[in-house]
Amino acid sequence: MCGGTLARLADAGVRTVLICGSRGERGSVSDPSLVPDGDLGSVRVAELRAAAAVLGIHEVIALDHKDGDLRWYEVAEFHADIVAAIERYRPDAVITFAENGLYWHLDHIGVHERTYTAVKSFGEKAPPLYYVTMPKGLIHRLVEVARSKGGAAHDSSFWGLEPDAFGESELSDSFSIDVRAWAPRKITALRCHRTQMGAGNPIAWIDDDDARQWLGVEYFRRADVGNGHPQSVLEALSEPVTSS
Repeated sequence: MCGGTLARLADAGVRTVLICGSRGERGSVSDPSLVPDGDLGSVRVAELRAAAAVLGIHEVIALDHKDGDLRWYEVAEFHADIVAAIERYRPDAVITFAENGLYWHLDHIGVHERTYTAVKSFGEKAPPLYYVTMPKGLIHRLVEVARSKGGAAHDSSFWGLEPDAFGESELSDSFSIDVRAWAPRKITALRCHRTQMGAGNPIAWIDDDDARQWLGVEYFRRADVGNGHPQSVLEALSEPVTSS
């Protein structure tokens, strides 16, 4: 949900670095033929790197913490990995999941928790931290668009999740970034994750115009980590979120 922003920043000359907590080795597979040797983790890391290349991300750091247990397994080690990355790159801004992990995905929540504690540990020197989010109902509308094209099945979903599981009802503390010009690249990047994006996934059925309409605005909320920093490069692109 922030791929368009990453692409926009990359096109503006901003160096972007992506950290993934696990290799995704315990995830579902849309087509077993995509993982002929059974090593799903390696396939998913390759898919991640392909998607990152589409978005113009400069570097991908694929950590090898245990997929499915990021909230509880090797907590100190995962924390230290993120601290080390912040020390190495000195980022102008850090983006991660909000408290609900986008759709209450426990590993996403683990990434949120570890990133928050890692950033906060820098005190006054902490970089600005942002949570990416979306309005509730957005994924539901995407599913409806896919169904209207006659391609996605009636029971099509995002990895078995109800569309309304995604998003937040209240975005008054958030700001938005216009990424309509980068939405087609975002869709292309999403489709690089072939083991997750099967033929029944709604993303397989929306076109570039749909992407601009429904995925052309991205939403962020700045976290309170007590650093008092001025605006970052992310907020320089921002617009206030207004009620519909």
